[in-house]
Amino acid sequence: MSKPSCCPITRWHRRKEVRPAEILDAALALFVERGFKSTKMEDIAKAAGVTKGTPYLYFENKEDIFKAVLRENLVTRLASFAELEQQFDGSSAELLRLMMRRWWMEVGESPLAGICKLMFAEATNFPELARFYHHEVIEPSHNMLLRILQRGVARGEFRDINPHAVVDTLVAPMMLTMTWRCSFGKVITDSQHRSMPPLQYLELSLDLMLNGLMSGRQSQQ
Repeated sequence: MSKPSCCPITRWHRRKEVRPAEILDAALALFVERGFKSTKMEDIAKAAGVTKGTPYLYFENKEDIFKAVLRENLVTRLASFAELEQQFDGSSAELLRLMMRRWWMEVGESPLAGICKLMFAEATNFPELARFYHHEVIEPSHNMLLRILQRGVARGEFRDINPHAVVDTLVAPMMLTMTWRCSFGKVITDSQHRSMPPLQYLELSLDLMLNGLMSGRQSQQ
C-alpha cells in the first residue's frame, strides 16, 4: 500500500553511508557553537545525520574527534604553509605578509577561529587537549615564524633581535582579532572602536612591526 500523501515527512533520517569527514564537519560546528564541554557525542551524531553509535565506528570518544578536527583543519594547513615557506624566493617581509594573509583568509575568517578561542577558554579544564593543541598547532606555528625571522636576519633584511619575543609580538594582534571576532564581535555590532576591517588592521600592525625589524641597510632602500 502506498504511503498517503498527507503523511508528514520525517525531518531526520539515517544516511546509508557517511564519511568520517562529515562527522568532523558536524563536530567542528558544534565545538565552535557550544564549546567542547557542552558538546556530546550524540549531538555530533545528530548533526551529522547518523545514528548515535556511528561516530564510534571511526573515533574512540569525543576527545579523539576533537584531535581529528585539529589535524584535519589546522595541522594540514600548517603543513601547506611550511611547504610554501620552503619554496618562497622573495623577501622575508613579503613572506611574513603572505603568511599573515593566508592565515586570516583560511582560519581567521572561518569557523576555525572559534577553535582558537575555545582553547583559550577551556585549556585548564582539558589539559590533555591543551597540550595536544600546543604541540600540534602552537609550536609548529611559532617555529615557522621563528625560521622566517632568522632567515631575514641571516639575509641582512632584519636587524638582530630576540626572535622568540618577536614571534609572540607578531602573533598577538592575530589572536586578539580572532578571539574578538568569535566573542564580543558576535554581540557588539557597534564597531566604532574598530576603525578598519580586520585584515586591514592586521596589515597595519604588521607594517609597524616590519618597520621596527628592518635593518639599517633595508630601511635606506
